[in-house]
Amino acid sequence: MATHVPTFALATSLAVFLCIICTTSTSVHAANSRHGFSVRLTHRDSTNSPFYDPKETSAQRMGNAARRSISRANRFSSSSSSLSNTTAGAELITGDGEYLMNISIGTPPFPVVAIADTGSDIIWTQCKPCADCYKQDAPLFDPNSSATYRTAPCQSKPCVSLAHDGSFCSPKGDVCQYQVRYGDGSHTSGDVAVDTLTLGLTNAAAGYVAFPNIVIGCGHDSSGTFSPKASGIIGLGGGPGSLITQMGPSIGGKFSYCMVPYFEAPEHTSSTMNFGQNAVVSGNGVVTSPFSSSAVVPTFYMLQLDSVSVGSTNIPFKSASLGGSGNIVIDSGTTLTLVPTDFLAQMSAAFESQVNGTKATDPQGLLSPCYVADSTLKYVPPVTAHFKGGDVALRPYNVLVPMSDTVVCLAFYGLDEISIYGNIAQQNFLVGYDLLKQTVSFKPTDCTKN
Repeated sequence: MATHVPTFALATSLAVFLCIICTTSTSVHAANSRHGFSVRLTHRDSTNSPFYDPKETSAQRMGNAARRSISRANRFSSSSSSLSNTTAGAELITGDGEYLMNISIGTPPFPVVAIADTGSDIIWTQCKPCADCYKQDAPLFDPNSSATYRTAPCQSKPCVSLAHDGSFCSPKGDVCQYQVRYGDGSHTSGDVAVDTLTLGLTNAAAGYVAFPNIVIGCGHDSSGTFSPKASGIIGLGGGPGSLITQMGPSIGGKFSYCMVPYFEAPEHTSSTMNFGQNAVVSGNGVVTSPFSSSAVVPTFYMLQLDSVSVGSTNIPFKSASLGGSGNIVIDSGTTLTLVPTDFLAQMSAAFESQVNGTKATDPQGLLSPCYVADSTLKYVPPVTAHFKGGDVALRPYNVLVPMSDTVVCLAFYGLDEISIYGNIAQQNFLVGYDLLKQTVSFKPTDCTKN
């Protein structure tokens, strides 16, 4: 769902942030997209992002990302039990994405700035006329200017596809409408429609790929704590209304991403998201684990994490159930990894007993344990996530994050209601999803070269 205050995010990340821009070079038709294509992902704190604040330090940006993670997770835990396939205006839990990518809507393509989120499904943007819109910097999308835009009738397939997200019939009974309430009190409502969605490719010579008849929400009443720099949300989750699911046949049910270690690499470095054959993860070192869908929140991609090893100590992992066979949500949009408080206590104890460094305190008061980031930090115990299907060995930058110029802390946070495998743990891994096989694969990769 949407998080719009410095209070947290989900896998789901997978919180991804979409800067919707269209190119006008050679078109690649959706029918050929199964052969594979790739788009750029730019971190929301990158110098290329409209969210970039040059007055903030790297540690402040990390603190804000951590707070977004915590806030979003809290909304997951308070809202997941209220989600219903039959409740109009169902409350969702996402909204703060961490990455941007190029997209546009309509014919001719209209550039939009929206948050892309693996923790939600619905695709929506603010539209003209807007009776009560939050202020946004970019122009509003005008559905009358798009030759391919059309509203969805009640009981139509597009209307039914958003039932879990809160679709319902208009009072006049002629147009399908949607209403989404977010955990922080923000909301959006409007018409359910279909239109062409366009993605710009990493290879500028290849141009773009266009997907016709994508189900979207055209918002005519949106307010709350949304940022004026964003025009809506792009859902990348596992539910029927998400962009990933709607593109499914065209991309063979495959997508992957490779996230550059944000605090290790230059701020302008782009990450990559791949679709179709470009998304296949293969070769030496690949670990593949099955994922399941949550019966409570179909959006989530859930993995089975059996245990985590910290050096010589193996800690069994147990988490609250969301109705699926997995016990942890994988999300590219959540920065930290969220685990039960008792598990975090055991993990922290094991880490502290083996690390060779000077103990410190997080100056932002969020994370623990922490250490002085200088030459006294001589040994960091290896951390390995033991998933069903294989083991994923983490590097120090997957485990420790800078909370000041001189302090690094464990990138895990305790929360009992939901567990999330965040994007810090996924950096410098090619992470591939196969929706047909229902698997997630990890391959150690230098994402600056991917």
